[in-house]
Amino acid sequence: MPEQPTSDRKIRLALIFGGQSAEHEVSLASARSVLRAVDPTRYEVLPIAISPRGDWMIGEPAIALLGPPAPAEGTATSQDVVARADLGTAARVAHALSPAGPRAERGAIDVVFPVLHGPHGEDGTVQGLLELAGVPYVGAGVAASAVGMDKILMKRLFLQAGLPVVPFIAVTRAEWHDAPDAVARRVAEVVGFPCFAKPANMGSSLGISRVEGPHALAAALDGAAHYDRRLLVERAAPAAREIECGVLGNEKPAVSVVGEIRVHDAPFYTFEAKYEDGASDLIVPADLPTEVSERARDLARRAYLAVDGAGMARVDFLLCGDDELYVSEINTIPGFTPTSMFPLLWAASGLPYAALIDRLVELAIERHGS
Repeated sequence: MPEQPTSDRKIRLALIFGGQSAEHEVSLASARSVLRAVDPTRYEVLPIAISPRGDWMIGEPAIALLGPPAPAEGTATSQDVVARADLGTAARVAHALSPAGPRAERGAIDVVFPVLHGPHGEDGTVQGLLELAGVPYVGAGVAASAVGMDKILMKRLFLQAGLPVVPFIAVTRAEWHDAPDAVARRVAEVVGFPCFAKPANMGSSLGISRVEGPHALAAALDGAAHYDRRLLVERAAPAAREIECGVLGNEKPAVSVVGEIRVHDAPFYTFEAKYEDGASDLIVPADLPTEVSERARDLARRAYLAVDGAGMARVDFLLCGDDELYVSEINTIPGFTPTSMFPLLWAASGLPYAALIDRLVELAIERHGS
């Protein structure tokens, strides 16, 4: 186990970013923001990048993947490891991060902060590697990360915990290809129209389509199947407002104020609506009755505990009418730029961006030592 950081030396923080998912660029944006925000008098940062093809890069090659601007003072730039993704990569990277690894003479890593979005990073795979390395890391553990990425498992767990979710069905790519008529009947009988077709394991609204009627179902499921072998079809909540809460903590999590997303000129909160300037507004705090806000915060806490969350998560809701709330999903590594919803929610709750990073590092060390 790494030595506990003390007040007379910097915290050695490894920042993992990039990844092989379709959200690679989103991860780079989050990593740039963290690097700019960390206090160089408190942290020694080691950048670790994963390229879109699976190369692991530490130090200067990782910084090069980020592009300009130059890294903040206190960022390690030595080239420690460049490992192609093969059967030996996990062992080499785990060894590089572990207390007995090649960094031991300079001091072992105290904490790893993964800012990886989507499959092969947010889904428990990298978290498992960090468990093998025996190093503390920010965010949820292996099981919670996997469940938080898989929308089908997530919704089944929410149902078991008594949380409100819209009607849905799960379909595999093989089922859809082999028996499209049977799948279409199930959608019509259980879900109805309009509905949404989604890949089970993906973020940033990639592969999601709103389906207005039976005529559009095939194209929507084909689009979702491009991203994953497991597909989700769920009812479209009528005239729903997009509501979100941030959760922070381990066994006794705190919940932020409630925020709302208002989308312009899009049928739902699409990838473009999320990342194009002016395509949507983030309203923090949301203009909601106190009772609705408090119920959303309670549901967010319950959803977090249901998946055994740790560190952080953003919980998303659909609000229909004046007070009908459905839990949409939980994101265990939410977008992490200063203008992303999760940091905005915590800034409005009294925890600004740099202090939020500090708190996440504290929670990671606390959880690893428990």
